[in-house]
Amino acid sequence: MGFKRLLASMGAGGASVETVLTEANTVPGGVVQGEVRIQGGSVNQSIEGLSVGLQARVEVEGHDDQEYKQDIVFTKVRLGGAFELQAGAVHAVPFGLEIPWETPVTMIDGQSLRGMNIGVVTELEIARAIDSGDLDPINVHPLPAQKAILDAFIQLGFRFKTADMERGHIRGTRQKLPFYQEVEFYPPSQYRGLNQVELSFVADEHAMDVVLEMDKKPGLFSEGSDSFRSFQVGLHDYQGTDWAAYLNQWLSEVGSKRSWF
Repeated sequence: MGFKRLLASMGAGGASVETVLTEANTVPGGVVQGEVRIQGGSVNQSIEGLSVGLQARVEVEGHDDQEYKQDIVFTKVRLGGAFELQAGAVHAVPFGLEIPWETPVTMIDGQSLRGMNIGVVTELEIARAIDSGDLDPINVHPLPAQKAILDAFIQLGFRFKTADMERGHIRGTRQKLPFYQEVEFYPPSQYRGLNQVELSFVADEHAMDVVLEMDKKPGLFSEGSDSFRSFQVGLHDYQGTDWAAYLNQWLSEVGSKRSWF
């Protein structure tokens, strides 16, 4: 059970808010359940609204290629309407927050991915002001189809490097969120011409687009160049493919054509 105290400072007699997640582990397309508990202060207060949402900290490319971090709330649910909070009273509101299918994965094989910052944020509206609480982190595990692709990379000897979330859209995919995830891997020695491979999933309830970006090592007389691959995988019919063989064949074909390895 994940506890995080969210304090809303509202002057004298201010209320305090605590959000309790029943279970912090989930998957894309799943539901995170919990309860928001508002503790009344020393005076009655009019609460204009209460909501919970999912927030991600993403990288944004600004002017002169300077990157900065931005918090984006990418789904939000309002929990009831306005009400009067009595002094000293406790107002508890249960909730179920649906996890969008495109939500980035934050865990692989029980290990947290460095660079991922996703969680539940609670907002309390009072006197036409909004107090946002701290983030209650959630653990987003891969769907079985996503795990099959990730396992194929591990089977081929790739090692996890890092992961990030970037604001923008991947062209030609089913993407609806304003950002996407990139999971980066170090290649094994047999792909010696590669510097890294970046993997992105863009899913909906039926299938997902798998996007690969190959980063060639810069040579003595040439700059590094990227190669892309995009293919669709059904969320329920992914098991008929040997994904390690599929990935190895593509990497080998591109590598031999370009004399990478």
